[in-house]
Amino acid sequence: MNLKIKCLAYATLFVSASTSISAADLTKAYDMADATKIIEADLFAGPTKYTMPKSCNLNDKAAIARGEYIFHNLNGDQAKGNPPAGLAKYIEKKGKDGKVTKKPKQYGNCVACHNIEGAVGGGNIGPDLTSYKAIFIDTNARDHQFVYQKIADPRVDLANTHMTVNLTTKLMNEQEICDLTAYVVADKSKK
Repeated sequence: MNLKIKCLAYATLFVSASTSISAADLTKAYDMADATKIIEADLFAGPTKYTMPKSCNLNDKAAIARGEYIFHNLNGDQAKGNPPAGLAKYIEKKGKDGKVTKKPKQYGNCVACHNIEGAVGGGNIGPDLTSYKAIFIDTNARDHQFVYQKIADPRVDLANTHMTVNLTTKLMNEQEICDLTAYVVADKSKK
């Protein structure tokens, strides 16, 4: 008997034998992880209201440059050009074994959803931020705190947003949120 026929015969025997035997409940035969704890650890905290720190200097050219870099890049591996002072392409982390590992720094990639001055491939999913200062800040329709909050945790006033939750999830820190705010509200008409 060739191998193909033998395999077919064994498979037929196995299927016919298994249909006559009822399945046993094996859920008690092994330890099952408490998935509730795993799921709870993965959940976001609820929408969090933030106050822009007094240390945010929205007129600082270095902060605006960092904000621009964060806005237009996704991560350190693919970031264009060298980051300005205060930013790095990689985060170094020391493990329990003492070894230092480098992983790419996750940036905003805001340009994937928002258009703004100088955007290459600016998205059209989120609001267009071109001339934001003139349209919203100078007219007092919005203030700096509004922009800071939107970048930090946009769910405070828009529960079903698709925008990243940057500060609550610790994707970014307070200074990076300040830098992005500085860039968005900066007068870019003189560039």
